[in-house]
Amino acid sequence: MSESLTKPAVLLLEDGNIFYGKAFGKTGTTTGEICFNTGMTGYQEVFTDPSYYGQVVIMNAAHVGNYGVKAADVESNSVKIKGLISRNLEEKYSRLQADNSLQQYLEDQQVVAIHGVDTRALVAHIRTCGAMNCVISSETMDLQVLKARLSQTPSMKGLELASVVSTKEVYEMGNPHSRYRVAVYDYGVKKNILNCLTERGAYVRVYPAKTPLQEINDFNPHGYFISNGPGDPAPMTYAVETIQGILQKGKPLFGICLGHQLLAMANGIPTFKMHHGHRGLNHPVKNVITGRSEITTQNHGFGIDPEAVKKSQAVEITHVNLNDDSIEGIRMKSKPAFSVQYHPESTPGPYDSRYLFDEFIGMMKG
Repeated sequence: MSESLTKPAVLLLEDGNIFYGKAFGKTGTTTGEICFNTGMTGYQEVFTDPSYYGQVVIMNAAHVGNYGVKAADVESNSVKIKGLISRNLEEKYSRLQADNSLQQYLEDQQVVAIHGVDTRALVAHIRTCGAMNCVISSETMDLQVLKARLSQTPSMKGLELASVVSTKEVYEMGNPHSRYRVAVYDYGVKKNILNCLTERGAYVRVYPAKTPLQEINDFNPHGYFISNGPGDPAPMTYAVETIQGILQKGKPLFGICLGHQLLAMANGIPTFKMHHGHRGLNHPVKNVITGRSEITTQNHGFGIDPEAVKKSQAVEITHVNLNDDSIEGIRMKSKPAFSVQYHPESTPGPYDSRYLFDEFIGMMKG
């Protein structure tokens, strides 16, 4: 057993609540916005999803780490969460295909974690009181020191993080001779979103978040994809201006998660910070166009203003959340542009929503 696993650890919330547990992962101190994921599997994909950048994640599953980690099961080139909280984090694992233990993985990725925490009580508290910042430490139990550290942690509201996690260099995936070229604005794109595009025959070129639209002209894409990502969409005026420029071209546009919020903003619809967000792979969504329901994978702490969508002359609602009636999908009435708040690539999760990639490819076929 790793020596760090015998150490005590503490979790301090912004509202003063304290939870004690045992250390896991890297010995150290970390801060971020606390949130919870209701999925029972797919923890490695969650940890490497860039949309979680800046957040400390509670995993609702009773045991996390029991099937180890595998190099292929990632959504980006590194773990993006700032910290991890669980009831039981497991060093031992049983999957033959695994490359390593979760403990070694988190140590290598410099992630501080705590377990032995009553996550049922903790999640109930967050659901009641809402998202807030927190600090985890396995190097000091001095609450005054931790309160000082926590006071320096910025609020997620107003925080622009997409350009932080975005690629720094342009890169390409798929067959260069493909019939369909897709320009991807990377605000924190997941690997399997790109896979879903290339598997359908698209050749994708991925651009850094703040790439001027005119720089993409030489690529002459048949369609544009606006990716998921972390942080508050409100300060991303640069992205809104880019999307408005894309819409003027009249070519197909597909946005996911943060991309959904940005498409709404490009049509004058504001966003808001949710009470505790949607994160998991069991969220029911109704497609109001077809009448069919989907079980979806979600990860977002911001949403688009429902009343503003309903009053909009430019867009219409395509999907709604069956738990809270929040807006899960929109499309423009006069342009080939649509978006969803959830993650149709569904890694992890059921594949109910992958038809949306087929619809995007179909729009490019014209």
